[in-house]
Amino acid sequence: MEMAARVLNQVWKDKKRTLFGLPLSFTTYYLTNEKLLIDTGFINQNEEEIRLYRIMDLSLKRTIGERMFGLGSIHVCSADKSAPEFTIKRIKNSREVKDLLSDLVEKERDKKRVTAREIMESDMNDMDGYDNH
Repeated sequence: MEMAARVLNQVWKDKKRTLFGLPLSFTTYYLTNEKLLIDTGFINQNEEEIRLYRIMDLSLKRTIGERMFGLGSIHVCSADKSAPEFTIKRIKNSREVKDLLSDLVEKERDKKRVTAREIMESDMNDMDGYDNH
């Protein structure tokens, strides 16, 4: 089953853009109210899932080449073990997507009553091999 068919409550979807802003790559980004999904590859496929409440920081980066074609990249720092840092590369409407992602992250944290400090403490405990509770 294709990933797009499995993504319910999708609020945004785009492909990584290549030369001249064309979506000619095998990387697709999906955003729901609860998670960010990154589907990469053609022959060997990889699906990465990042829960929004685990995202710690977002920054927008736009090179001159990206700006010429209305693109930008969003650098993400997260508390996710398999993807602590990654970039949502060369997407359209990057500023709007960053704002949308930021708003959804805050809503998920409020919904789950999670703070960034709690995420970092939890990860430190996991690395030490014990839990202080």
